Amino acid sequence: MSASDRPSAGEGVNRPRQHIPTIAEAAKLIAARKLSPLELTRECLARAHKLNGTLHAFIRLTEESALATAQAAEARIAKEGPRGRLDGIPFAHKDIYGTAGIPTTGHSRVLQNHVPAEDATTVRKLAEAGIVMLGKLATHEFAFGGPSFDLPWPPARNPWNPAHFTAGSSSGTGAAVAAGMILGGTGSDTGGSIRGPAALCGIAGIKPTYGLCSRAGVLPLAQSLDHTGPMAWTAEDCAILLQAMAGHDPADPASANRPVPDFTAELGKGVKGLRIGVIRHFHETDMPVSPATLKGINDAAAFFKAEGAEVVDVTLPPLAEYNAPGWIILLTEAYAVHEAWMQRDQSLYGQLLRDRLVLAATLSAADYMQAQRKRRALIAATEAATAGVDILLTAAQPGEAAKIEEVPGWAFLEKPNFTIPFNVTGWPGLTLCTGYGAGGLPVALQLIGKPFSEPTLFRAGDHYEKAHTWRAKRPEMVA
Repeated sequence: MSASDRPSAGEGVNRPRQHIPTIAEAAKLIAARKLSPLELTRECLARAHKLNGTLHAFIRLTEESALATAQAAEARIAKEGPRGRLDGIPFAHKDIYGTAGIPTTGHSRVLQNHVPAEDATTVRKLAEAGIVMLGKLATHEFAFGGPSFDLPWPPARNPWNPAHFTAGSSSGTGAAVAAGMILGGTGSDTGGSIRGPAALCGIAGIKPTYGLCSRAGVLPLAQSLDHTGPMAWTAEDCAILLQAMAGHDPADPASANRPVPDFTAELGKGVKGLRIGVIRHFHETDMPVSPATLKGINDAAAFFKAEGAEVVDVTLPPLAEYNAPGWIILLTEAYAVHEAWMQRDQSLYGQLLRDRLVLAATLSAADYMQAQRKRRALIAATEAATAGVDILLTAAQPGEAAKIEEVPGWAFLEKPNFTIPFNVTGWPGLTLCTGYGAGGLPVALQLIGKPFSEPTLFRAGDHYEKAHTWRAKRPEMVA
């Protein structure tokens, strides 16, 4: 960034330079002409230049076009007012989202030179809402192989401690949002790839109901499990982003053809009268979590009860019963995507993804069909067990982020995870920070809703966040 691109000493509004606004805050300031989209974009780019050499959240900055977009947004807003709450907001896309004229690589040598001719549907919709795209974000290779150290770009690292993992696969988005390089970004979630990085990076992330957001133009992993969705600093910001992303798309065969609700309509209504079911056996017995994670979940349950919600325990099938068919389906469908490339030249893949795809090649059609039968039974059992509640509460991750070099290559097979059950069912899931544990690393919970109940999830998540102090704290390296 040249000196002429930086704000002058008197430019901008009187707010602390280290303060990073939420999308909701920035939108109010921009609409009131108290915040310049161009200044905000420059501040985000400055943080990216300062921190990305350590965090590797971006694999590609589109700085020149970002500044031009921000300048155009500023002029348009001055003349006509903002298009909406996303106009002029710095943003970036996970590098599986197709971007016209800009490489979309899947963080892989296989597509290192792939430049789409068209934007993905969600990329186009967000651009129409006025976001300022700063670039493309790191992922695990094709949203599955990571953390890998033998790819063209290094894996993203955790802003709370760069020696630690971000979770995957929306790793760059989690790191970039937490570090204030962007105010929001896209993620994808096939087995937990929005909710995992949100948890370990201390931000918010929503996996919407299956079919709510288009996947057209997004590189697939496992099409009966894939979800697209937003990640941001708060639940409210995720609701604002989801408003722009959601909606029927004939180009996605799984797209739900139904009206899009107002995802912010229930914010501020509190939780009185909601029925919240704690899946206690998931995080206490099936896969015991760290002390700080357990405390966060228990404290949140007590908070919701004190605020007027009815809080009860709910028993679902064991966590492992969701994981087994979920991973078989994911692996089988992923191999179907990659079979031709694997047969042409396996050496283009990183070792971790290549090994996982070789394992996937050993699965049979019978394995896949049995997993799908089990999936239908699990969906029915989940519906029956949750008939009396509105929201489910459990862990999003088992604990604080591990050191990145110590993450097992086959971790997803060694222990059950908390997120894939709701890819199996297709139900929406929202991850929220619940504080900090060992080493000052974030811990989190997961709120799960019934299909297409996102407004109620945001209602509960926003109420929790605004009653706690976690959103006031950023990683020390950012300040």
